[in-house]
Amino acid sequence: MPDLLLELRSEEIPARMQRKAAGDLKKMVTDGLVEAGLTYEAAVEYWTPRRLTLDIRGLNARSKDVHEEKKGPSTKAPEQAIAGFLRSAGLTDISQAHVHSDPKKGDFYVAHISKPGRAAEEIIAELIPTIIRTFPWPKSMRWGKASAKPGSLRWVRPLQSIVCTFGPETEEPVVVDFEIDGIRAGNVTYGHRFHAPGAITVRRFADYVAKLEAAKVVLDADRRKQIILSDARNLAFANGLELVEDDLLLEEVSGLVEWPVVLMGEFEQDFLAIPAEVIRLTIRANQKCFVTRVQGETENLSNRFILTANIEAKDGGKEIAHGNGKVVRARLSDALYFWTTDQHDLPDLDQLTDSGKKFGLDMAKPLDQRMARLDHLGVTFHAKLGTQGERVERIKRLAREIAPIVGADPALAERAAVLAKADLQTEVVGEFPELQGAMGRKYALLQGEHPSVAAAIEEHYKPQGPSDRVPTDPVSVAVALADKLDTLVGFWAIDEKPTGSKDPYALRRAALGVVRILIENGVRLNLDSLFASANSERIAQRLEFNQPTDLEDFFSGELLSFFHDRLKVYLRDQGARHDLIDAVLAQRLVSPLEGEMSPKATEGVASEGTAPTSSTAAATPPRSASRIDPPLKGEGDAAQNDDLLQIVRRVEALGSFLDTEDGKNLLAGTKRGANILAAEEKKGTRVADAVDPALFREEAEHKLFAAVNHAESQAAQAIQNEDFSAAMLALSVLREPVDSFFEGVLVNDEDEAVRANRLALLSRIRAATDKVADFSKIAG
Repeated sequence: MPDLLLELRSEEIPARMQRKAAGDLKKMVTDGLVEAGLTYEAAVEYWTPRRLTLDIRGLNARSKDVHEEKKGPSTKAPEQAIAGFLRSAGLTDISQAHVHSDPKKGDFYVAHISKPGRAAEEIIAELIPTIIRTFPWPKSMRWGKASAKPGSLRWVRPLQSIVCTFGPETEEPVVVDFEIDGIRAGNVTYGHRFHAPGAITVRRFADYVAKLEAAKVVLDADRRKQIILSDARNLAFANGLELVEDDLLLEEVSGLVEWPVVLMGEFEQDFLAIPAEVIRLTIRANQKCFVTRVQGETENLSNRFILTANIEAKDGGKEIAHGNGKVVRARLSDALYFWTTDQHDLPDLDQLTDSGKKFGLDMAKPLDQRMARLDHLGVTFHAKLGTQGERVERIKRLAREIAPIVGADPALAERAAVLAKADLQTEVVGEFPELQGAMGRKYALLQGEHPSVAAAIEEHYKPQGPSDRVPTDPVSVAVALADKLDTLVGFWAIDEKPTGSKDPYALRRAALGVVRILIENGVRLNLDSLFASANSERIAQRLEFNQPTDLEDFFSGELLSFFHDRLKVYLRDQGARHDLIDAVLAQRLVSPLEGEMSPKATEGVASEGTAPTSSTAAATPPRSASRIDPPLKGEGDAAQNDDLLQIVRRVEALGSFLDTEDGKNLLAGTKRGANILAAEEKKGTRVADAVDPALFREEAEHKLFAAVNHAESQAAQAIQNEDFSAAMLALSVLREPVDSFFEGVLVNDEDEAVRANRLALLSRIRAATDKVADFSKIAG
């Protein structure tokens, strides 16, 4: 079967766009071919700075003939309907249609449409120009005289030539002939801009790759990356050094060269006084070069760097390395100035006194001065949420409140919160915003801050993604939680919530960060109370809520649900079943009537051998004296699911229970009972307010009643102790009596009182299981 080779050659494509553009080209071409009735065996995309290439193997030489029938209106339909049918079917007269009969609907028109297949070359010649004109570049440009005309070609950089050949391996391929804005497709391409600028005639993909390689062009981007990485490692090793690897930089550099040549440059030793992160970013951002370190050392960089040239210079690259070294020295000189300036007093220090007093700052310390300036300048955090200084004040108060819960020193947490944003006013962070936090930590250590304070300044931003580590130092945990909760509460309050795929303030990431910090550190927090604490009076005033409770109710509903969604994402990634998560989160608020018995029923309890259990038995469970246990709301409270760690433990226990035979069988029995109960409730059938043992007629009823009382009591006690595995074990005793009940008892008895009593017994089963989870949400 024939193969298709397509190359779109242009001026240099920005490295950040190449990989996606090649993927887009592949998708657009293959989708277009399939839509036109062609199939193919394989398609692979390639890219260099100057070309996008597509290799499609096993493409049909021709699309199939198509025969179809298009049903039309009744033969008695009005002329307008018939005319519309003719247009849609491509017919010119109704005589071209066929008449079919239906015993029920009568006679109606049918168009028999035949479309002959088309040659693949014809389809390709129509498809490629359309793709080129509609290609989804993030940015594109027009060029030349033709660009003045409306609808002229746009491309990321001036498009220079198109290669498009088609044919089987055993025959000479043909050029698919088409033209777009004066550029005609052919079989001629060009190699390396400097080493091999002449024309190259190609036939098919294998021939194309070999000739490009001979013309100093490595087509495969992954192979260019491997060449760069391998040569850089070897060059560093030969000089007694190790390469500091950087995957993102490697990806970018491979998109800057067609013929990679790795060289080594150097700068003065004096610049090594600058922090390694700053040196690395300076060299990376300005010269796209890799840094090195002495073999066996992980912290200290060397004064050598690795660069990737696009040519094989006659002098072995000495001038290229020297030129890059001059630029690197100039950039490092700037970085050294920034670094030293940040450690000196600010020139406007006398204007910062009030801000210094407000935050209790030591104005003899450089980082404290930067915090004072951040407040003094009134740098806006968000127009509706005030300045950075106001935000730091909120974070400080919240961090101090969280500190004892997570085992942190409140004074250290407050100090870390005050300095957490100070490095935003440093010269280094102004030049390299991605170093915020990291530079704050360095400056904090230089001025003698407690190590936990310095760590929190850097780590309060973490985690910044699913693969990023979470902070573990208690001070870092307190400040990180305070920072993220202030952000979430603030933006929720001003109705700047994520919508669909849009999340400009990264609120999903912030909420997932809170979830991960709590779960992975084993921290118990009452989120509802923290929402209220994070909602400062200033925010409430801005929002003009009538009562403080209005805002609290708002947060305990919508925002808590948002956290539940993030928790679901986290747990699913950990392998938890989504239905178990929903079952725990949907745990029903038990009615006071459920679990209670009438006076008559109470008299008979002794004979059943089990004390009655009220639905409030599990209310307000006592807490252990653990350092992470704040006072939480009781079971059945409307906000009972604001303790995320407890939810996780419930899900784990429920999953383990349902993996057992008892768990599976109990689930089946309880769901059967719940379905019967729900159906009768929907019909309006009376359900007794409480179970009356005097109305029992079968032994299975007595056994189930006793088992429910016992299980409910034991589960409630286990839940009070927060031993959810024990709660599941307590419920497991219901398995046999539930099975026996459904085997030997007819729930819908003819006697209305007996029926209502049996439905009440089913309600007791539901109430008992609902203490742990809503079993109706569980699949199976």
